[in-house]
This record gives sequence, C-alpha cells and structure tokens, in this order.
Amino acid sequence: MLGWAEVCCCLLLLLLPTSSAYKVLIFLYFKSNIAIVRGKMSDAWEEIQALKSKRISLREKLQKRKKEREDILSLTGGPLRPPEVSPTSLTKSLTTESTRATSVSTKATDDLTCKIETGVEPVKTDPAAEKELLRCLSEVSLTLPSNSEQLASMVGRPLQTVTNLLQKFATQQLISIKDWGKDGLLEVVSAEHSKLSAMVLELTECDEIETSAKSRALLPTARGDNKRKGVDIEDEPGSKAAKTQSLDKDDGKKSKDRKDPKSEDIMSLLSMPSIKEKESKKVGEEILDLLSKPTAKERSLTERFRSQGGAQVMEFCPHGTKAECAKVKRSSNGASALQCKKLHFKKIIQQHTDESLGDCSFLNTCFHMDTCKYVHYEVDGPTVPFPREISGPGGKLESPAMSKDSTILYPPQWVQCDLRYLDMRVLGKFAVIMADPPWDIHMELPYGTMSDDEMRQLGIPTLQDEGLIFLWVTGRAMELGRECLKLWGYERVDEIIWVKTNQLQRIIRTGRTGHWLNHGKEHCLVGMKGNPDNLNRGLDCDVIVAEVRATSHKPDEIYGIIERLSPGTRKIELFGRPHNVQPNWITLGNQVDGVRLVDPELIKAFRERYPDGNCMTPPKT
Repeated sequence: MLGWAEVCCCLLLLLLPTSSAYKVLIFLYFKSNIAIVRGKMSDAWEEIQALKSKRISLREKLQKRKKEREDILSLTGGPLRPPEVSPTSLTKSLTTESTRATSVSTKATDDLTCKIETGVEPVKTDPAAEKELLRCLSEVSLTLPSNSEQLASMVGRPLQTVTNLLQKFATQQLISIKDWGKDGLLEVVSAEHSKLSAMVLELTECDEIETSAKSRALLPTARGDNKRKGVDIEDEPGSKAAKTQSLDKDDGKKSKDRKDPKSEDIMSLLSMPSIKEKESKKVGEEILDLLSKPTAKERSLTERFRSQGGAQVMEFCPHGTKAECAKVKRSSNGASALQCKKLHFKKIIQQHTDESLGDCSFLNTCFHMDTCKYVHYEVDGPTVPFPREISGPGGKLESPAMSKDSTILYPPQWVQCDLRYLDMRVLGKFAVIMADPPWDIHMELPYGTMSDDEMRQLGIPTLQDEGLIFLWVTGRAMELGRECLKLWGYERVDEIIWVKTNQLQRIIRTGRTGHWLNHGKEHCLVGMKGNPDNLNRGLDCDVIVAEVRATSHKPDEIYGIIERLSPGTRKIELFGRPHNVQPNWITLGNQVDGVRLVDPELIKAFRERYPDGNCMTPPKT
C-alpha cells in the first residue's frame, strides 16, 4: 500500500517529460529515501514514548515515596510542620483553656502508660556531656583510635552516656566506631574533624544566643526604672500595640527556632545507614586492618634487626639544664616534683664568657670556643655506656666476624689514595657504594675540591655490576649528582634527607653553607644498577634527624640504614676519613692513615697492582 509521499512522487513523475525507465529509477530512489526518513521518524517516536514512560514511572515512584513518608509521619504523631491555626480555632482554644489543660494531662498519662506497657524507655541525652564530647573529638591532638572508657575519663562523664553519644555521632557519620573488647566498649577509629568543629561552633553560637537572651530578660525595663525614680509615665495606646506586636514577633521567632523532637528523630532514622551499607563498611575496615598488619617476613626482619639488650640511648630533656627543668616542674607540680631522669646540659662559663649575650649560634661546633664570649654547653652527668658483648653458650664470647647467614664480616679496612688515579678494578665488586665527594659548590671550604669533569671521569662503574649507591649532594651539586648517576649507569630510585640539629637538639638556623638561605639539611641520592637481590625493603624512613659534628661529618645513622637494607654484603665508601671506618666496609680517601687490608684475595690483587703501596700519584705511562 502506497502512502501519501509515494502518491505525490508518482504524480510528479507522470508530469515529467522523460522516458519510462528513467521514471522508474527516480521512483525507486525517492521510495528508498522516504523509507529511510520514515524509519528515523519511527525511531524518534519510540524514543519520545520511552522518555514519557520513564517520566511517568519516576512520577509514580515519587508519589509512592511521598505517601510512605506521610504514613510514617502519621504513625509517629503528625506532620513535621505544625498545623496552621485559624482565628476561629484560636478563639475556641482561648475560651476552653481548662478543658485543654485537662486533655493535655490525660494525654500525658496515656503516653506514660503506653511507654510502660511497651517497655521502651527513652534515652535521655545530656547536652553538656554532648558538648564536651564533641569538643574532645574535634581536637586534632586527640590520638586515634581511642576507646569509650578513655573518652569518658577525658570528659568526666559516665561510661554509658559516652557510649550512647558515640553511637549517636556514628549514626550522624561524624565518627567511625567499632566494638572493642568484651565489655561492650566502643573504639573510635576515625573522626571527621571538619564536621565536628562545625558542630562545636554551632553549639557555641547557640549558647551565646541563649546567654544574651537571658541577660536581656534580666535587664530592668525603662518603665520600671522610671517608677523607681518616682516618675509616672502613662503608656500610650500606640506604644502598647507596638509592644504587643514586637512580643508576638519574638514568640513567632522562638517557635520557629524550636525544633520538633519527633521530626529530629525521624530525620535521624532516615539518615541512618542500611544493614547492607554497614556490612560493606565493616568488610572494608576489616580488609584495611588486614592490609595494615605486617607480614611474617616483615616481622622476622624486624626481630632480626632489633637492638640487643634493649634501648642504649637516653632522651634529652626539652628544658635544657637541670636548673631550668626543676624550675618548670616546681611551677607546675609544686614542691612534690619528681627528679627528671632525662639527659641535661650544663653551661660552660669561662673568664671571657658574657652570659648576657646568650647562647653561641654554633655551640660545640664553634671554631673559636677558646675566645668566644657567648655561652657554650656540655653534657651534664654520665653518658650511656656501650652495650655489653653478647656471650654465647658456656660463657664464651661469640665472634663478631660471623653473621646468621654465615657471611664473613671483616674488620674495618682502608686505603690511602687519590681516587682520581686509583685503579678501582683491583678492589673487586661491591653490593653497596657510598660517596661523599668534595663537590665544587663555589664556596670557601676547609678541604680541597674536585672539578665537575673529574667527578664524571671517576672509575665508579667498575666497582659494581648491580647494586646500590648512596651519593651525598648539596647546593649546586644536586643537579650534578643526578647527572653523574646517569652517566655511571645508575637510576635514581630514592633520596634520604638529613635534617641537621645542634648540640641542644634544636634545628640549625645558622648553617655554614648556602648562597641565599642557610642550609639546615643535606640530601643523599640513592641510585640502583641492575636488579640486586636480597634487599630488605620498608624497614627504615628516608629522613635522618641527627646532630651536626665536624665539617662534612655525616651522621652515623646512615650506616645502620644501609646495613639493614643489605645485610652481610661487601660495602665501600669513597672520599672517607678516619672517622668513617666501619666493620665490613673498605674506606678510600686521601686523609686515612696508610693502607690496611685484611681480605687475603684483596691483599694479593693490590700488591700485584701496587707493589710499593703508593696510590697517591698518577700512574706512570
């Protein structure tokens, strides 16, 4: 059956003065285009119908939701908003005040009877306790997780009250809690500090408004003042009406500010998470808890590198001297202050010292301590003794040359040499290299420096096939150090920062290096070559906070970090000095004393290459 479009096409073809075959082709072409257009129109019509049906279904769902909510509200005692009061009903209520009071008392009795029959006792909340607990949880200094018993002792409230409030806050998604122990205690895992701070601020503002309202109510009116003075002022009808209107407005504002407790309970019920949401959140917390626990390998590594014999260090007192510490304790605790067991300092007062000038900026690193007029310090009392040697079975001392993995640990070895001329191939291969080069940082230094080209041409690539390198850099050498690592065949994988402190364990503010700012830190670049095995990852932090000593004297903590990262392996330090010699390390530098080698294979190779033992001059060609 032809449609109106095909009929119009046929009429147009009959009027055209062309052959029949050509007309047939034109007719077929138009018919195909018309079919395509009709198909698109039908698709558009279907989409419109689908949108309409979707809108109708959404409207039905909205109506259903609205009806359910109205049913809930009707069951709990009426709508959220108070019903509108007409003038007629208002007049009736005023005339039947006694009847209304009787009905209110009867209703209260019925509610009480209903509550007794059902056995449901409403939980009374203490606003003051709620406010104190909110303030306690909003503090950033609060250590989490904390249990309900600890929080109850902090705020000075009963445990049951604190537990109920914690459950309420968890329902309002202010905190995250979980069960702790068998006594029904709760543990606060995390807290939304921004939401808690907003709640505390809102409660504070409400308290201020209530306080100001009470103060205004206690103030005597102007009429009362005038009566006390003996002045009789008659109120005009207009002023009476204005006062009545203002009182009505205040009552209206107060009634608006008051919130219906039933509406609050309904909103809290609607905002509570569902059982599925609680289960998913609990499963997520359990997964995070499992992921945060250390593995068996990590626990074994921690036990392996734990200090033998307990802690061998003492904590410094933040008050400095014993006199200052005792003064602070007496002011805070009175005469019953206990003696401080921490480490203190005492002032070094010489004939030329002027105490009014204060402390020396460089303290124990001062170059002119014999003539410096500022105050210097020394440790007050005995320092910590060295740990005792570990005795084996039978009372015999265990040899420190054997580790648990039966790796031979040699005593310190060193070679006095000029690293620009030393043939490093005779030393063999090493797992770890550490270097503190004398970079040319364009400043006056108490030691000689090397040019950038000399640094690039060092034979460091011959010392390692795969392993780690720790390269100390500062100032402009930070970019040059990265360039050298890449040139020597290393990839920079990490970086250690040394935060410098002075003798009194305070951060240095007057460093001796830096063109624009005083440097209070140094960087140690960590490079890797190849894919070394048996590295203990994740044991240490990348920040060292340690005291500054002599010039270019790096912190000893770096040796412990390297040994825990790669235990029992061969290690070499370049540009070392006498204080750098360590067991299982070979130290190379022009300031160490002579040559001391213990490894027989290394001694043989070194004598073959340097029969006279002189490594300080360029090789003879």
